[in-house]
Amino acid sequence: MVKKIFSIILLIVILMSMIPVFAFPPSDEKIYQGIDVSEWQGRINFKEVAESGIEVVYIRASEGTSYIDPYFMDNYRGAKENGIRVGFYHFLTATTTEEAEREAKFFVSNIKGLEPDCKLAMDFEVFNGLGREEINRISKVFLEKVEELSGKECVIYSDASNARDVFDEELAKKYPIWVADYFVDEPANNGKWDSWVGFQYSDKGRIKGISGNVDRDRFTGGIFLSDTSSIPNDTTSNPEQNFKEIVIKRGDTLSKIAKEYNTSYQYLAKINNISNPNRIYVGEEIKVPVLEDEKIHDTSHRLYIVKRGDTLTKIAREYRLTVKEIVELNDISNPNRIYVGEILRVSTINK
Repeated sequence: MVKKIFSIILLIVILMSMIPVFAFPPSDEKIYQGIDVSEWQGRINFKEVAESGIEVVYIRASEGTSYIDPYFMDNYRGAKENGIRVGFYHFLTATTTEEAEREAKFFVSNIKGLEPDCKLAMDFEVFNGLGREEINRISKVFLEKVEELSGKECVIYSDASNARDVFDEELAKKYPIWVADYFVDEPANNGKWDSWVGFQYSDKGRIKGISGNVDRDRFTGGIFLSDTSSIPNDTTSNPEQNFKEIVIKRGDTLSKIAKEYNTSYQYLAKINNISNPNRIYVGEEIKVPVLEDEKIHDTSHRLYIVKRGDTLTKIAREYRLTVKEIVELNDISNPNRIYVGEILRVSTINK
């Protein structure tokens, strides 16, 4: 009997040793501490950020075809002046390959002349009902056009769920991944990429020099560009856009107009050759972008990645919302079924 039990235990041990371990490791051993930032962080003291040990910062440059992050250039200059390596990312909203190409042109047109240290990142995570094949076609067109225009390599930013279920092997073979997977020691394996060059492990980091939460990341040397020279100034002009003229009226500011026309005050200053965005005059005519089917940039919302143990009630309480509001924001058919890695829009107005 004892011999039989021992044989069974031995068999179990052998079988367990044969089960493959699906680890998803970094691309190399040396790890660089990083953050990624956008307008959500407001003004940043990069001297204090650098003193806190941050070595890499990814900066949102743009979104869609007309929105430039209001803090983009300030973040770039602050990071560079304090010896922090810089990467740029673009929030992709395209629903066709034609829009993807326009967004690639817009992204590169806004970072030309600058000197990124890290691969240019595509952040494509809100798919607006697109199918898997469409998502991958749009991604491929965007990434290839960005590389063609900038002369720089690209990286895909994706949460672990989309890396597993949405992006295909063709993209994984060509582009490394910067993966988001919160509150775990190691990101979940996705079956396509063998390793990661970036790992966003929290959206609730606290760093001296930044007021409030900031995304925390770990990066490997694989995130860095092989060529860190500036992006050529003649690489691309702004993508073709339709404009209309408006007349400045009493009480207008460039920021107020930018919000009304789904853009940023920097972009309005750029296309109107306004040297001082704080000085516009009643009666002055300026042009504003008019784009068909433009996606709405809603600064009252941000994205939340569902983690293990989350419920809509718990998330609603954290963001001072009701479950009904989250359901309506995200068109959720069954409030009792949300999934780890799922992306939800949550309001930050009252946070």
